[in-house]
Amino acid sequence: MDQERARIQEDLRGVIEGEVRCDDLLLQLYSSDASIYQIQPLAVVRPLHTQDVVACIQYANEHHISVHARGAGSGLAGESLGPGIIIDFAHSMRRILDFDGSSVRIQPGVVLSRLNKYLAKHDRMFGPDPSNSEVTTMGSVLALDNSGSHWLKYRSPRFHVEELEVVLADGSVLRLGHKQNIETLCAVPVKHALSDPIAAPTVSRLDEIQNRVRNILSTHEQTIREQTPASPAHRCGYHLSDLLEGDHLDLTKLLVGSEGTLGLITEATVRTSPIPEHTGVLLLFFDRIDKATQASQLLANMDIAACDLMDRRLLVLARETDPRFVRSIPDDAEAMLLVEVEGESRNSVRQHLAQISESIQQTHHLAFASRMALEQAEIEQAWSIARNVIPTLYRLEGSTRAIPFIEDIALPPAQLPSILPQIHLTLQKHETTASLFGHLGHGVIHIRPFLNVDNKSDVRKLHALANDIYEPVIAAGGTISGEHGSGLSRTWFMRKQFGPLYDVFAEVKRVFDPRHILNPGKVVSEMPQPIHNNLRPVSVNLSTPRRFMADVTNDEEEQRSPIELQLAWSADELAYTSRACNGCGRCRDESPTTRMCPVFQFAPSEESSPRAKANLLRGVITGRLPVATLGEDDVKAVADLCVNCHQCRVECPASVDIPKIVQETKAQYVRSNGLKFTETLFTKLDRTAKWASRFHWLYNWSLRNRQMRWMIEKITGLAQGRKLPQVAGTSFLKWAAKNRLTKPSREPGGKVLYFVDIFANWFDPDLARCLVSVLKHHGVSVYVPTEQHWSTSSAITEGDIEYARELAQRNVSLLSDAVRQGYTIVTTEPTAAMCLTQEYPNLLGDDESRLVAENTQDACHYLWGLHESGKLELDLQPVNYQVGYHLPCHLRALQEFTPGEHLLRLIPGLSIQRIDKGCSGMAGTFGLKRKNYRNSLRSGWGLISTMRDSSIQVGTTECSACKIQMEQGTTKPTLHPIKLLAHAYRLAPQVRSQLAQQSRDLITS
Repeated sequence: MDQERARIQEDLRGVIEGEVRCDDLLLQLYSSDASIYQIQPLAVVRPLHTQDVVACIQYANEHHISVHARGAGSGLAGESLGPGIIIDFAHSMRRILDFDGSSVRIQPGVVLSRLNKYLAKHDRMFGPDPSNSEVTTMGSVLALDNSGSHWLKYRSPRFHVEELEVVLADGSVLRLGHKQNIETLCAVPVKHALSDPIAAPTVSRLDEIQNRVRNILSTHEQTIREQTPASPAHRCGYHLSDLLEGDHLDLTKLLVGSEGTLGLITEATVRTSPIPEHTGVLLLFFDRIDKATQASQLLANMDIAACDLMDRRLLVLARETDPRFVRSIPDDAEAMLLVEVEGESRNSVRQHLAQISESIQQTHHLAFASRMALEQAEIEQAWSIARNVIPTLYRLEGSTRAIPFIEDIALPPAQLPSILPQIHLTLQKHETTASLFGHLGHGVIHIRPFLNVDNKSDVRKLHALANDIYEPVIAAGGTISGEHGSGLSRTWFMRKQFGPLYDVFAEVKRVFDPRHILNPGKVVSEMPQPIHNNLRPVSVNLSTPRRFMADVTNDEEEQRSPIELQLAWSADELAYTSRACNGCGRCRDESPTTRMCPVFQFAPSEESSPRAKANLLRGVITGRLPVATLGEDDVKAVADLCVNCHQCRVECPASVDIPKIVQETKAQYVRSNGLKFTETLFTKLDRTAKWASRFHWLYNWSLRNRQMRWMIEKITGLAQGRKLPQVAGTSFLKWAAKNRLTKPSREPGGKVLYFVDIFANWFDPDLARCLVSVLKHHGVSVYVPTEQHWSTSSAITEGDIEYARELAQRNVSLLSDAVRQGYTIVTTEPTAAMCLTQEYPNLLGDDESRLVAENTQDACHYLWGLHESGKLELDLQPVNYQVGYHLPCHLRALQEFTPGEHLLRLIPGLSIQRIDKGCSGMAGTFGLKRKNYRNSLRSGWGLISTMRDSSIQVGTTECSACKIQMEQGTTKPTLHPIKLLAHAYRLAPQVRSQLAQQSRDLITS
């Protein structure tokens, strides 16, 4: 940390109650957002309340430091980036303060989807619906005036604001009311001493602002009228055309959409809307995109709530990424319109959609096919075409990406048929392809050109392409920014957009922020940044381990960077993976029912987000962070915020392999620092289990004894309150040897090699025996080699890559030979399946590991394959229980399908309730540790509380760690689906007693 940042950190920590960070690591995480830009700030402040914001801004004003407000960092134009102080409102100022039945008072860090979930309990909602609502914060929604698909009904946020609390550039606080008379609005100045409380209200500062703004509006009335875009949806620049309503000067409409350049919103009261009683969706398919634009003109007079366009490229992606869309989207569709209507009854909605379909399809012969959706599940599926498929544009192979820099044009809807062909000609002129989608009902078009920002030729295209597309848009009365911010990517073109009105904006800026400390360089700037400046760096500073390199001389190796990669990938592969993260922020999803990142849900900070791990490593490989950073404790602290559940890899729109990035980061740290004693215990679980089994009577007694558990916690870090499984006196591998299962079979028919792993071998051999019984019941030969080692999952998670690689090589050598003999590798532990299919290729990178990966299945998956081929015996007897099924994260990461659940549904009398409450919170050994125990319970509380429900008698899951959590808050047993299946086949009489068994205080069933 340099002297300037050290001074800023010390000064601000003396006057701010919230967090102040100026270290290189955290600044790297805040250097980028969802745009193509990167700028390192001087400091990051996480305020607890308005007074913290006041103190920060006063300090910045005194020392001429810029201030940049940030929410989720999901902006596409670099709106929240800057070289000064970043104020992160999403970290701590995220409370819903009050709700009176129609209006809600909130802090800026409240996530939009969370707000709507709260309002839904009262049959209300916040009308404007910008995309990415699962992560975007209300502060950003208001600062950018973000709207979305339903603009036709709800318009933009500035029409829903009743009151704002705003901190100005001098530290004064204004409370601005939408309906309040300008003479009664008040400002709250703050005394010069930063530690002083907010003083009594005065109107002096407000009077000054009101008088000067009124004068600007009066002086430039004609310029404002003539230069304001005709597009109904525009949020570009400062809104000046509708601030005066009679004698009222509505400053809320000026502050909303000003991108944090006039003041920072610290509190807002917004109006809510009733949730529509009934909605329906119509999908209209066209053989030409111009027919879709013609149809949108007709739809404008049909009382619709939304009208969204998707081009052929997105429709193809939809069909490729979700099999449901193969049936619903014609393969010859060049464009699709999604039309939504609302009504008082389902029948009225159906009739309305039918009339639209008849008009567009039969009367005007524009669409060649249509699909109607009236059920909620069908409606959500239809909307998911846009909301889930558009982000998959980032999954394209290679370095070319869909770049959001001319993202957001808007036109008067009547101009769409004439302007869209010009846009296509412009793209052809620049030899560039692009994806096109948008909201045709109100004229918004999103264009994502496919470019490679690592290619100088493509970088040169950025300005020319934007300029040539903007020209006809502006000439047609449109705007270069219809929904998103101007930020860094569009401010350069603001004078082109507004002409003399741009100078009026500059006057307004001087009224509110004369020293230009609030988000300078955005909206108004004396020296706006060219569109190609401050792009994210892409140069690489890495070396590939010699063991994974071919034909490299000593001289060549000496010229390489001192960073030697620990996993089996090349420097280029790592660089590509870290760059693939576009920073969209979807990994910041906090919904308790989603699986994106369980850690972020209970610790919603930027460093907890999966994208932070990609940003961290990208900082090192591009030279922004020193190589030595990888050996620092701060890096380990960030890496430890990943529990290797692989859900981000599954959910990420770009499919970025964050778990692999984290494994590399942890391996680098362990390579420099080694492991602590407690970490070593968790990486060597096989040895711990072996010794525990030898003295099983002592071990099991210790688990039940509270004094011993207290001592164990102090020595090992194992949480004393965590229920744990008892160890068996005889391992399953010993049993398998006695029962002659340890040699390959030469008999014809199905052949399975059972990879046992730790839990079934040492803690629940009965599960392994049940699998053997079920497989033999189907005539499948079972081979259980005693030479197999455990999967090393916790060693990989802890970063002990050398130990994990050693055992992985032994396992792969054994398993690959069996595969060549015709065996399918089957395991009852999802984490073991994850290791064999995902982690081992990452560790070894050879054909043998890939062969093993391709021939490994979860046990339930294997049995379901028998069912699909008609080979599964259906002589299942009734099992009259109500069972709650939980899908483990690692199993979900391997496959979206739930074979275990489907197998159980074949059992007569068994009632299955799917528990969709997100991650269990165990995450392997994560939930076993004292330091993580409370967070583990918080993360898994939805699952734990559901297990307590009287409608569930027994729990079931494939994962041993999830089983522990499911029994943590209840005495009900949780069994593996294989056990229930064996019981239904009447192959395991002991399961009957296990179904009735209750887990005890510190012991699982």
